[in-house]
Amino acid sequence: MNNHLVIMAGGVGSRFWPMSTQDRPKQFIDVLGCGRTLLQLTYDRFRGMMADENIWVVTSEKYGDIVAEQLPMVPRKNILLEPCRRNTAPCIAYVSWRIKAQDPRANMVVTPSDHIVMNVPEFQRVIKSSLKLTRENDAIVTLGMKPNRPETGYGYIEADLSSPSIRNKEIFRVFSFREKPDFATATRYIQQDNYFWNAGIFIWNVGTIVNAFRVYQPEISDPFESLLPYYGTDSEQERVNKVYEKMKSISVDYAILENAEEIFVHPADFGWSDLGTWGSLHDNSKRDLYNNVLIGDNIKTYETWNTIVHCTEEKKVVVQGLDGYIVAEKDDTLLICKLAEEQRIRNFSED
Repeated sequence: MNNHLVIMAGGVGSRFWPMSTQDRPKQFIDVLGCGRTLLQLTYDRFRGMMADENIWVVTSEKYGDIVAEQLPMVPRKNILLEPCRRNTAPCIAYVSWRIKAQDPRANMVVTPSDHIVMNVPEFQRVIKSSLKLTRENDAIVTLGMKPNRPETGYGYIEADLSSPSIRNKEIFRVFSFREKPDFATATRYIQQDNYFWNAGIFIWNVGTIVNAFRVYQPEISDPFESLLPYYGTDSEQERVNKVYEKMKSISVDYAILENAEEIFVHPADFGWSDLGTWGSLHDNSKRDLYNNVLIGDNIKTYETWNTIVHCTEEKKVVVQGLDGYIVAEKDDTLLICKLAEEQRIRNFSED
């Protein structure tokens, strides 16, 4: 009953344009064509592990109604609204103090809202294993994904595999966090067995993370500590808004993880991706014999290879003669571009 889930859903990117826009970013759309948005899939993979009244979503104030619409089972008071973007440290500090005011013994999982997991039973096993450790110890646990390629778009965790936790031999001390590397460095990392992708999924006891903020980031902890009498009251949002405006923008990795001592990593392999690009969606979706990904009910391809077609709006789509392309439509907008050029397309997609 003390397990709590925090879903961070404040991102504003439009990486899957034309489906995603700044008004409805990728966490709120059905990227996989499965009838569930990425936010809803995040909720689904924790089903049965936490009571709905212990599920919290932190999002931008302009997305509060979307969250409430897509997750009606989550109490509206548990949808916390950020008045401005200040990265993950203020976001996590806010929700941690809010949970602490309600449940001082809370054990927390903090996760992004826009990732995918292919092996949900294994994911749940790893989460439960980590929660057991943090319930019994003042430890911070982050999940480390076993890399299968020299990825330059992720940060890496260097684990000390000679120093497992006494209480859980699957969990190891973190030696260091590494920034997104160049290709040569990433290649060197994956040739060693103690480097893992940083998935940005954290597990800790609420007392542990609150104390870490007090020690390492008092300029963040003090304002949220001062709001303890107001959490859950009608004046909470107004007071939080004033606090947020003065917050520095900093990630929890920089603010806490790179400073704290009791930091551990749970290596895992459950088919994870942060779905940052159309290319990553192609790589993590079911492909046909020609390496095409077809998301939609009425799509035909001829002489087409290595292409992703995302057309779900009951239109018949016929594609011929493409190799390595994106074809995607939403409402009155159609995108056709090379997969290799999607970054350039993203730069002017809102024009």
